[in-house]
Amino acid sequence: MSFPDPIAVFRTEAAELLEQIESGLLDLNVNLGDKDQVDAVFRGLHTLKGSGAMFGFDALAAFTHHCETVFDRVRKGEVPATQELVTAVLEAKDHMRALIEAPTGDHEAMSEALLANLRTAVEAAKNPGAIPAAKPAPGQTLFKIRFSLPQNAMANGTNPLPLLDELRELGECRIVADRSAIPSLDLLVPTDLHISWDVELLTSQPRSAIEDVFIFVMDEMQLDITTTERAPAPVAETSAKPKAPIEAPKPAAAAAVEPSRAAAPATAAPAPVDTKQNKASENVRVPAEKLDELMDRVGELVIAQSRLSQLAGGSGDLQLRAVSEDVERLSGELRDTMMVLRMVPVAHLFSRFRRLVHDLAHETGKTIELVTEGESTEVDKSVIERLADPLVHLVRNSCDHGLETPDERLAAGKPEAGRILLSARQQAGEVIITIKDDGRGINKERVRAKAEASGLIAANASLTDQELYQLIFQPGFSTASQVTNLSGRGVGMDVVKRTIDALRGTINVASHPGKGSEISLAIPLTLAIIDGLLVRVGSGRYVIPLSAVEECLELSIEEDMRSRGRSFISLRDSLVPFLRLRDLFRTGTKPDPFQKVVVISTGSERVGLVVDQIIGDHQTVIKAMSKLHHDVATFSGATILGDGDVALILDVGHLVAEGQQQEAHLRAAG
Repeated sequence: MSFPDPIAVFRTEAAELLEQIESGLLDLNVNLGDKDQVDAVFRGLHTLKGSGAMFGFDALAAFTHHCETVFDRVRKGEVPATQELVTAVLEAKDHMRALIEAPTGDHEAMSEALLANLRTAVEAAKNPGAIPAAKPAPGQTLFKIRFSLPQNAMANGTNPLPLLDELRELGECRIVADRSAIPSLDLLVPTDLHISWDVELLTSQPRSAIEDVFIFVMDEMQLDITTTERAPAPVAETSAKPKAPIEAPKPAAAAAVEPSRAAAPATAAPAPVDTKQNKASENVRVPAEKLDELMDRVGELVIAQSRLSQLAGGSGDLQLRAVSEDVERLSGELRDTMMVLRMVPVAHLFSRFRRLVHDLAHETGKTIELVTEGESTEVDKSVIERLADPLVHLVRNSCDHGLETPDERLAAGKPEAGRILLSARQQAGEVIITIKDDGRGINKERVRAKAEASGLIAANASLTDQELYQLIFQPGFSTASQVTNLSGRGVGMDVVKRTIDALRGTINVASHPGKGSEISLAIPLTLAIIDGLLVRVGSGRYVIPLSAVEECLELSIEEDMRSRGRSFISLRDSLVPFLRLRDLFRTGTKPDPFQKVVVISTGSERVGLVVDQIIGDHQTVIKAMSKLHHDVATFSGATILGDGDVALILDVGHLVAEGQQQEAHLRAAG
């Protein structure tokens, strides 16, 4: 039995911690008064520092200790959170990743530069109007208390004002109410409590006296008590001596082992920590390679089951048929379970773009708001991995080309902040990912002029808007007047097109001048196993993805003859174009007496496929087409049938587009 490498396990867990820290920082950047996010970032930094020292990443532990100290001061109210501080810690987080990936590298110069930026951000964030700390007399202790009661506390009869009065009775007290969590008036429930309190208490009483004040509500509230003991000092000396923005560096091992004053309250909150630990204990970390290997085995099992079903169907042995049915049921359940294991919410993909948009906003000088929808939509993990690069190019393009500068937006009567919407939704057997902005839109005249100058289209060629927009995905195509470090080289959109084509997906572009543009990517949910409808055309067998099939109809010879020259069928008072696959594939065979029409759809578009025979449903293990057949757009892949023959899988999107194009030509012809 082989045991996992502890360093590899640490790197995996550290990557998750860095993602949590980045997410917390980006949330904090939106609401700088969010105490929960401050605490979450602090806990992440504290855990990363301790784990790094434990596994010998001393440079990481020492560097992270400085960032942890800064957020400790933010938690205590000594330094307010600012956008400059958040940006400095985000840059430091990137450096932490480098310290994890290459712990023996020369990072000293970069570490010093980033820590200098951090010190500058802390100095700039200091609030000169803050209440000066009280001076403890001998035998007195300065307690810093932060507490919040449950939201339903007042409805249950708990009044926070007597609690504050009891604290005042213990000694000299300064109280500040935190009202940042109060919702807008239309969402406010009068009986709900949204205020928390920060208290500085100078007293000779012990900590237990403070805890006794909250003894009857202790189990339901959040209470954070820290102590600061100081020797008496003259007032002039105390007021003139500034606080150091960052504590002096300590040895990494000592930083990991030494109990932190601020860490104690974070670990003392039992409910959230226990919940996370319970959830973690229910999960098992499995390498992605093992899932891929298991998926391959399930695919082979499905092919073997298909062959068993075919043998049992041609046999009169009832026991063999019963066993075949059981194996088919079990293999189907195993396949469905395996597919669920491979499905990943697109939230894992969308979360990467918050940081990208944050950095692009700083780089371009624009105010950009990123909105995500449909994060719970699940897609096969292999699809998620391959979608990352195309979406990066599309989001960068929207930020750089699509959105205007704040001055341009205000002049056009738009809000100063540009908006990018990243959404996902399932539609039949596809996931539709949309990137939409409210910018200037695509300039069709510039696209046409560039295409004509590049020789992509003839001068004055007649193109639909969709055909014109598709030209932006040509290699080297760009309408940018100058090349920047963000875009302008005409490479990014070409990458998008090639990747989506490799995923057997389609791209749709819509644009409205002055209102923005919208790019939709339609991608198959999975690249492994699908339910298919097995049909016969001539002597060949083909698979149609079952998720795209709406219904099946019979086409008699008489109806077939009447439809010659127009290729339409009447389906519930609407005309649906259909394609004769026998003619499309040039089988050279005569049609069967009773042909069938399989109606398929993508979105709102429908088309019928005329086949000779519908054989039945088929669990289809998708195999990639060879490079020789890569350009054959009619087929998206192939599968092995039970008898060993190969059946091609029809590309539904391409066939629907071809049917709609045929309909448009016939309508234009009158």
